[in-house]
Amino acid sequence: MISWLSGRHPIVRIGLAAASGLITALGFAPYGWWPLTIIGVAGLSSCVLAATRMRGAAGLGYAFGLGFLGLGLNWMQIIFVEAMIGLVAVEAVFFAALGALVKIAGKTPWWPLAAAGAWTITEFTYARFPFGGFGWMRLGYAMVDSPLAWGLPVLGVAGVGFITAALAQLLAWLGERVSLKRTGVVAGGLAAAIGVSALGLLIVPGQSSGQLSVGWVQGGAPGGGVYGLGPARSITTNQVAETNRLMQRIEAGELPRPDFIVWPENSTDMDPFTDYRTGALVQAALNRTQLPILVGSVVADQKADTRQTVSLWWDPTKGVVAEYAKRGIVPFGEWVPLRSLLLPLLPELAYVGADSIPGTQPGVITPTLANGRTVKLGVIICYDLAFDNIVHDTLTNGAQVLVVQSSNAMYQGTGQIDQQFAITRARAMESRREVLVVTTSGISGLINPDGSVAFQTTDHQSASGVVTLPVREGGTPAVVYGTLMELCMVILGLAGLVASVFYGRMAKSETDSGAEHG
Repeated sequence: MISWLSGRHPIVRIGLAAASGLITALGFAPYGWWPLTIIGVAGLSSCVLAATRMRGAAGLGYAFGLGFLGLGLNWMQIIFVEAMIGLVAVEAVFFAALGALVKIAGKTPWWPLAAAGAWTITEFTYARFPFGGFGWMRLGYAMVDSPLAWGLPVLGVAGVGFITAALAQLLAWLGERVSLKRTGVVAGGLAAAIGVSALGLLIVPGQSSGQLSVGWVQGGAPGGGVYGLGPARSITTNQVAETNRLMQRIEAGELPRPDFIVWPENSTDMDPFTDYRTGALVQAALNRTQLPILVGSVVADQKADTRQTVSLWWDPTKGVVAEYAKRGIVPFGEWVPLRSLLLPLLPELAYVGADSIPGTQPGVITPTLANGRTVKLGVIICYDLAFDNIVHDTLTNGAQVLVVQSSNAMYQGTGQIDQQFAITRARAMESRREVLVVTTSGISGLINPDGSVAFQTTDHQSASGVVTLPVREGGTPAVVYGTLMELCMVILGLAGLVASVFYGRMAKSETDSGAEHG
C-alpha cells in the first residue's frame, strides 16, 4: 500500500499525526464536532501507512496519542499539571501500539477492516490495563449526537467505536486514490454503517410497571482542583441547605412529594459514622424530609488506613438499610498503585489520602419505600460509567431505575464534566433507560432513553427538584451480549492482523522470487 504521504519528510508526518490527534479530540465533548473524530482517525492511518518502518509507525501513533489525549484530557491539569503530563505520556503508548497494528493491517487489500479491528483491540486493552484501565476516550462516546449512536442499544459502545473506526479507514483508503469506484465503495460503506446503526431504533425502552417520584439535590461546591470540595463538611452543609429549600418548595405545593431523595457522590466528605458533626447533618436532613435519602458517602477503615466510596440508603427511622460500594475507582485519584515505590518519588501523590477499596457487588439495592413497595434501584457512581461490565451487570441484575451519583467539584469549569455527561448519555442510549444524574456541583440532569436531555443544571450552582422515573424491566442486546460481542470483535481483529502478517510475508516472498527470476 502506497500512501499519499509517502516520500514526505518524517517531520511532516509527525506533525500531521499529532494534528490528527487534536482533530480527533475535537469530536469529543465539550467540543462535540463528531465528524472530526472520523477525519482525525483517517489522518492517523494515512500517516502510519506512509511510514517506511514499523518503528516509525509506532512513533507516529505516539504523536497522535499525545495530540489526542493532550487536548482530550487537558482537564487533568486542574489537579496537577504533572499528573496530566504523566497520564498522557503513559496512555499515548497504547496509540504507539495502535500505529504499529495499523501498519501491519496495511499489508493487505482488506486493511480498512483490519485497521478498524486494531482500534477495537486497542480500546479493549486500555480500558482494562494497567491498574484497571482508563477507557475514558473511546470512539463510541464521541458519536452520541451522530446517526451512529442509533446503534448503541444493539452494538454497544465498542461496536459503535468499531463502525466509527471502519468509516475512518474507508475515508483514508479513498484519500489514497480518489476514483469513481472507490467513492462508490465508501458511499456503500457509509450507507451500510447507518443501516446497521438504524437497527437500534427498533429497540424500545423496556416495559414500565409503574413510576417513582424521585427528589434530587445538587448542593454546590467551591470547586477548583484538589481542594474543590472545600473545607471539611462544606459539601454536607450545602446538601442540607439545598435539601431544606427543596422541602420548602414541596410543602408549598410547587413540587410533588417524592418517594425518596438522591444526594451525590461524596455528599458527606467525612465518614458520617465516625464524625459526629457529619452524622448530625445527615440526620437533620432526614428529620426534615421524613424520607429515605440515598447518601453518597466516604466511609473509613482507620485500622487498615483505607476507605470506600459508598451509596447508603438511609431511612429516617431505621438508619442505613442498604448500600452499594463503588467498583470503578480512579488510579492516582482514589488510590495510588505501587504506593510504597511511588510515594517517596512523587510526594504530591499524598493528596490522594488513604487508598479506596473497590466494591465487589453489582450496583443494585432493593429498598422498601414508605408505601411498602420495593424497587430494584440501580446505582452507578461516577467513574463506574467508564466500565462496560459495571454498567451492564447493574442492569442484568435487575435494576429497574437508574441513578448516577457523581462528585466533580474538582473539575468545575473544565471539559471533564461535559465528557462524563456525554458518557452517561451513551449509557442511557445503550440501555434504553432514563438516567437521573446527581452531582455535587454540575452537571445534574435527566437523560431520556434515546439520549436526549430532559433537563440539566449548569456548573457552579446549587439546584434541586423532583422527577418522575418509570420502573422498567428488561435489557437491550448491547447490555446482555455487549461484552461477548466486544470479545468476538477483538478475536476477529487479532485473526485479521495475524492474517495480515502472513499475507505481507507471502507478498514479499513472491516479489523477491520474481526479482531473482528476472
